[in-house]
Amino acid sequence: MNRFLQPLLLIVALTMLSSYRPMTSVSQLVADWQRAKDYTKEYLDAMPEDGTGYKPTPDVRSFAEQMLHLASANFGFAASATGKPNPYTGKSLEKMDDLKTKAALTKVVMESYDFVIDGLKGLTDAQLAENVKMGNREIPRELAYAKAFEHQTHHRGQATVYLRMKGVKPPNEKLF
Repeated sequence: MNRFLQPLLLIVALTMLSSYRPMTSVSQLVADWQRAKDYTKEYLDAMPEDGTGYKPTPDVRSFAEQMLHLASANFGFAASATGKPNPYTGKSLEKMDDLKTKAALTKVVMESYDFVIDGLKGLTDAQLAENVKMGNREIPRELAYAKAFEHQTHHRGQATVYLRMKGVKPPNEKLF
């Protein structure tokens, strides 16, 4: 690459990165997370009390542990995206046996969604483009929320198998 083209490409790349604009709005993200919360609640309601400890095989998480992992990540991602303190910092929700009853499990999972939603409601659309620290990366806040959404969807999807193996019909899909 010639000496003129290389600096020009660098300037173009830096300009593109610095002019990141969110692809969505806070109100749309709040609506999506509320829908995800409602959908996850249907999964929690569908699993019988005696199914919260169910594991399809010994080497995987139980249904409760799947949901607690989902909740823990919701808290972690939202804390990083907003700067608000994670109420469960230093605690492994998956290992907290007192959270594995259906009532306690439902409570903490719903709290995790409320934490995400409340964090979003405190933002402006412009703030979605601001970079936040996620582990050893700096990414736009909107991307942090997208990764959190992808994560909770993944684990709720895994819970579909748990319900089916317990003879329970999973909730119908909620795209809108």
